[in-house]
Amino acid sequence: MEINRPDVLEEVSSVFDRYEHALVTNDVAALDELFWASPHTLRYGATENLYGYDAIAAFRAARPATGLAREIVKKVITTYGRDFATANVEFRRGGRTGRQSQTWLRTSDGWRVVAAHVSLLA
Repeated sequence: MEINRPDVLEEVSSVFDRYEHALVTNDVAALDELFWASPHTLRYGATENLYGYDAIAAFRAARPATGLAREIVKKVITTYGRDFATANVEFRRGGRTGRQSQTWLRTSDGWRVVAAHVSLLA
């Protein structure tokens, strides 16, 4: 298996940057698009556990659109072969440090998040 094949790393980095922009600008349509539309998709948030695409989309639709800006402190993207990748970031928001992990899968519709986790450090 090829780790961090340059062309795949570029693809995932680009789609991650698109996700990050959508996150901080509350582009709910783009965020929904970038998650795999499957009951197998999950997202563990700082205060919620969401199982399935529908639960994730409902959370996004109801989430407040303020206070979303953040500073990425560290970003590590690793690709495994052509169709699987992880993206992990450490971020700062409002004086707190947080972590975000995403598992990305190449689907017939493009790269999609199949699992995500967000947490804040005490």
